Amino acid sequence: MIFAAGFGTRMKALTQGQPKPMIKVAGQPLIDHALDLAQAAHCEPIVANLHYKPEMLERHLTPKGVITVLEAPDILETGGGLRNALSALGNDPVFTMNADAIWAGANPLALLAGAWQPDRMDALLMTIPVAQTVGYTGRGDFGLANDGALTRGPGVVYGGVQIIKTDGLAAIQERAFSLNLLWDRMLADNRLFGLRYLGRWCDVGHPGGITLAEDMLENADV
Repeated sequence: MIFAAGFGTRMKALTQGQPKPMIKVAGQPLIDHALDLAQAAHCEPIVANLHYKPEMLERHLTPKGVITVLEAPDILETGGGLRNALSALGNDPVFTMNADAIWAGANPLALLAGAWQPDRMDALLMTIPVAQTVGYTGRGDFGLANDGALTRGPGVVYGGVQIIKTDGLAAIQERAFSLNLLWDRMLADNRLFGLRYLGRWCDVGHPGGITLAEDMLENADV
């Protein structure tokens, strides 16, 4: 599941005529960077949720074999968007990806697949130590224990890629909601885990992030 429904308001003029996932980084749209990782990890089916300027994304993604799910009339956020797409995804645990992150290093989806332990985990998040992020100024989203257990607080940054069980979505009453709601329930049950990424990561959340991501990719190839 690639999250592609957002408005991209922090990108300012760059998203007035196109959805944020279509902004180019290193010569290709952001969503194609995500799609390349998903295809290399043999994910099937690949689903993207659409809301803002959906026609442009649908024309781009449909020939690539991506199933698109429209959110209308309102955007549903990450949790509501994932639940809305379950008819296309099925009931098994799924990968989810944000479409606005660039990775330099091993395929995060493949790493998660290798570390996934469904008997003890309800979700496994790819996390990045703050020192390995590019353009990030915060203190992190989670603390990461030696056994991979997560707690809320500073330490590592959630990189926007995870494996997650979806059965808990049915118990949430809100129509539009963040996946943080589901994560909090998993945290309470000691079932939320993280994996430490060894490469570098850049969130293209503002116009300056484009140059930062391109420089990161260029230096990674040296």
